Amino acid sequence: MTTTLRPTEPLQRAADGALSRHYQVCVNGRPVGAVHLSTHPAFGPAVARVDDLRVDEADRGRGRGTVAALAAEEVARGWGCRGIEIRVPAAAGAALRLATALGYVHRNRGMEKPLGAVAPELPPGTRARPLTEAEFGPWRQHGVEEFAECWSTRGVAPDEARARAESDTDHLLPDGRDTANTRISVLEHEGSRVGVLWLALHEDRAYVYDVETDEACRGRGHGRSLMLLAEIQAIAAGKPVIGLNVFADNAPAERLYESLGYVPVGYSMYKSLL
Repeated sequence: MTTTLRPTEPLQRAADGALSRHYQVCVNGRPVGAVHLSTHPAFGPAVARVDDLRVDEADRGRGRGTVAALAAEEVARGWGCRGIEIRVPAAAGAALRLATALGYVHRNRGMEKPLGAVAPELPPGTRARPLTEAEFGPWRQHGVEEFAECWSTRGVAPDEARARAESDTDHLLPDGRDTANTRISVLEHEGSRVGVLWLALHEDRAYVYDVETDEACRGRGHGRSLMLLAEIQAIAAGKPVIGLNVFADNAPAERLYESLGYVPVGYSMYKSLL
């Protein structure tokens, strides 16, 4: 039997050069699933993204998904992409095993925690205040550099990593520290600054975009205090869930989040096409 991808629409070309297309997964011409492939909205045409890949239940376990994924990679190569990314739900064990077997590498994972109605308390001597306008510029610059470095060390070209860091920051903070539904807070302990938290309040959840303990203050529990502050602010805003993203090689952060009750909800995985 022959498994192929059959386009169900013309190739879609956006004004900025982004590409996308929907396909049927077919076995000897019989539809058994679907694939949606696009170029990455942040990294641009150099990186493809599998937005959807599914095989009908009756045809699972026969290698259809493997062939469909490999066919999607060939399409991406034809588009000129140098890499391809896929997002796998944490509960989809079979999909995670397939992606791993095909050579995709775990890059980062999303985690979430359901929140109750009662907020935690900060440790004695610890308090939060808003980031000042004078502090915002240096904080933003540092964040962009850190974010770009994170992507560069994971195989993203430095110019692409820097461009993504800048564009993401501009998109998320169009009005700087005064951006609506945004909390950028400095944590102080015994009167001294120990770290900064960036929390966004979305319609159905809160999201931690950045949390960092100042280098001289690490290893003293302030990271946990920053995460408790995130919960305090999220609960005060009436949000039922708080989420975040953690890179795969940041084991200390993963252990901290797990100890606070965060659980994985999805994995972002990447593969080079060169």
